[in-house]
Amino acid sequence: MSESIIHQLQVIKRGCQELLIEEELTQKLTKNQPLRIKAGFDPTAPDLHLGHTVLLNKLRQLQELGHHILFLIGDFTGMIGDPSGKNATRPPLTCEQIAQNAETYTSQVFKILKPEQTEVVFNSTWMDKFSAADLVRLASTYTVARMLERDDFSKRYHENRPIAIHEFLYPLVQGYDSVALKTDLELGGTDQKFNLLVGRELQKHYGQSPQCILTMPLLEGLDGIQKMSKSLNNYVGINESPTEMFGKLMSISDTLMWRYIELLSFESLDTIHQWQLEVEAGRNPRDIKVQFAQEIVARFHSRTAAIQATEDFDARFRKGAIPDDIPEKKLYVQGTELAAPQLLKLTGLTASTSEALRMIEQGGVKLNGNKVSDKTQTVPVNTTVIAQVGKRKFAKIILLPDQDGI
Repeated sequence: MSESIIHQLQVIKRGCQELLIEEELTQKLTKNQPLRIKAGFDPTAPDLHLGHTVLLNKLRQLQELGHHILFLIGDFTGMIGDPSGKNATRPPLTCEQIAQNAETYTSQVFKILKPEQTEVVFNSTWMDKFSAADLVRLASTYTVARMLERDDFSKRYHENRPIAIHEFLYPLVQGYDSVALKTDLELGGTDQKFNLLVGRELQKHYGQSPQCILTMPLLEGLDGIQKMSKSLNNYVGINESPTEMFGKLMSISDTLMWRYIELLSFESLDTIHQWQLEVEAGRNPRDIKVQFAQEIVARFHSRTAAIQATEDFDARFRKGAIPDDIPEKKLYVQGTELAAPQLLKLTGLTASTSEALRMIEQGGVKLNGNKVSDKTQTVPVNTTVIAQVGKRKFAKIILLPDQDGI
C-alpha cells in the first residue's frame, strides 16, 4: 500500500465511529481518481449547529485530499420525515418550510466546505420524476422483516407504537440517492447506519459498485448527555454571535471539552495529545478550553472576533472574580423551564425561595454574569448556567428534563 493511501486512510478514519468496508475503500483509492462522496442533510431547521459540523469537518478533510463532495439537501426526504432514532413518527415538513430552510444551508456550509469542490444537489431532482409504479418497484427491493431490523422500528413495533407505512420509504429513498449519484462513499451519523447500508444494497441491485460507509459520532450537547439539538436547546449555532458562541463553549465541562476538541478541532492529534499531557501535569484545563473556543469562533467569524469574544468573556466572568473550580450541579426539571428563585433554592445557593427573592431584590444574584432583576425570570431546560449569589457563592448548574415526569 502506498504512503499516499495510508495517509488518506488515516485522515478518513480520524474521529470516525466505523468504516465499512476498509478493504473496498482502499481499492477505490488505488484508482487515483477523486471519489464521489455524499452526505445528506434534511432541511428540518433553518440553521446548522456544531453537531452538524462533525460531518462537514470530515467532508472538508476529504476535500483537502482532492475528493469531490456531493452535499445533498433532502428536500424530498424532508417531506417524509426521517424516523432515525425517533420513538415516534416525525411530522413531515411542508414544501414551503423545506424551501426556506434549504435556502440558508448553502451559505452556511461554505463556511467550512470549498465551493469549487462541492456539488449541491437536491434529491427532488430525481425523486419528483418517479411514478407510482417506480416507487412500488423501489419498495419491492426490501422486505418488512428487513426494515424491522432497524433498532428504532423494532423498538416501536414491540412497544406497540405506531409506524406509518411512509416511514419505510425514507431509508429506501435515501438509499436510492446513492444510486442516482453513483457515490463511492457516504457519510452519516451513527444513527444513520441502517440507511447507509440500504444504499449499498440498492447500488448492488442496480448493478453499481457498492458505496463504502463512514459513520461519525453524534456530538453531545452542552448538557453532556443528549445529542446536540436545537429542539433540546443544548446547541451552539454556527450563525450565533462570537460572544454567544464563545460563552457557550466555555460553559462545557472539562471532561466534555476533550470530546468537543476530538470532533471539532482542526489541531493535529499530536497537539491534542500534548495538551492532555500538560493538563495531567497541572495545567489549568480552562487555558485549553479558551484556545479551542477561539479556534471555533475564528472559523465561523474571524480571529479578531475570537479575541474580542475572549476579552468580553473575561470582563464578564474572570474580572468578576468567578473561580475556576466552582461546583457543578445537575437539576432534573419537570416541564420546559425553572424559575430562578427555585433554581437557587434547589442548588443550595439560598436556604429558601424567600431568601432567593430577597437576594434578587437586593441585586445580589447573577446568571451567566448578568444581574437578575426580574423575580419571575426563568431558565430553560437543557442549558447550563453559572449562578452567583452574593460575592462568594457560585455554582455551575446543568438543567435537564425529568424523563420520569414527562
